[in-house]
Amino acid sequence: MTELNHLSTDLIELILSFLPIPTLIRSSTVCKQWHSIISSVSFSNNHHNNKKPWFFLHGIHNISSKNNQSFAFDPTSNSWFLFPTFPTTSTTTNNHQNQPNNSFIGSNGFFFITVPEFCYTRILRPTRWHATSPLYFSRINPLLGVFNDHGPHPKFIVVGGVKFIGNLVDIEDRLDVEIYDPVQGTWELSPPLPADFRSGNSSSSLSSAMFKGRFYVFGIYSCFVASFDLKQRIWSDVQTLRPHLGVAFCFLIPCSKHLLLAGVCNSPQGGCSFNLWKVDEGTMEVSEIGAMPRELLYALFDGDEDDEFASLKCVGLDDLVYVFNEDYHSVYPSCVCEIDADSGRCSWRRVPQLPSPVNKFHKVISFCSTLSLHSILGDEDEHLQIQ
Repeated sequence: MTELNHLSTDLIELILSFLPIPTLIRSSTVCKQWHSIISSVSFSNNHHNNKKPWFFLHGIHNISSKNNQSFAFDPTSNSWFLFPTFPTTSTTTNNHQNQPNNSFIGSNGFFFITVPEFCYTRILRPTRWHATSPLYFSRINPLLGVFNDHGPHPKFIVVGGVKFIGNLVDIEDRLDVEIYDPVQGTWELSPPLPADFRSGNSSSSLSSAMFKGRFYVFGIYSCFVASFDLKQRIWSDVQTLRPHLGVAFCFLIPCSKHLLLAGVCNSPQGGCSFNLWKVDEGTMEVSEIGAMPRELLYALFDGDEDDEFASLKCVGLDDLVYVFNEDYHSVYPSCVCEIDADSGRCSWRRVPQLPSPVNKFHKVISFCSTLSLHSILGDEDEHLQIQ
């Protein structure tokens, strides 16, 4: 009988590729050979369970940062993980947690702080913050995206938000789009978010999606939609994308093959539902593909008051859509829908409760991101590479 240490490297890599990410991280400590295999770029790119996006919740406490908590849900193992708290500060400066809560953002594998300076770090490597050169327009509550532009290194796009100067805000000023190149260390200015979004230009009233070389911005309540061409650096015309007359609010989600709208709809017969609509990005026409089971929807709340649905939030990526209640009294319950990319069939299930104890937060940051094992276990000097 062949012992494991006598197997070829290719066969060991194949066996390891079927393990979920949390198990692989532990397995990487077994020996140097396993660590070398698991932390390699090729293994990270080919890992079977590397494609399903994780659901991240970061809770912020206004009074004491010691009460902040970070959770991540792995859909493959159907498990939550609690990460150690970390300082929201740049190692290159002397700023110590003096930024407002609405300057903290998560997106596609990174955490960001926008004021008093712009900093970023890997979501699973939060001990090293990288400070950028200053934004042209310091801002809070912007939309933020991560994309690749003709190279292996990511760029960051900052859209909208509220101007922030000397602890004061200016809600009237339309702020230019800013794009950061970490390799060059420079910011590039582009045209601002169209004026139609002026009355709600912060992330509290907007949803965004990175899809096919465009950064889409969608009004959660207005249903206005426009897209920014990441190559030509121009905005499309603004359209209204309201999938149903009874829609109370919607979120825009980037799936693997199309855009998706997900939101609460008031029925003429009474009651509310949470529906999903597929969006054709060419014609901007929508078609309903499913709805959350009613018992699952009401399980996200203690009661059945319609106004409670206002606390529902939704994030998603590829073919997973996560819906959760951001109110503390229910300890942030959530559910997930997996969408078959070919048939459009929707499969809903309840997400397990967050691991106790769960603190009470004044703000909850939520986003989805795929994980790269190489970015977790690889060389820190390659912290900018994303898959």
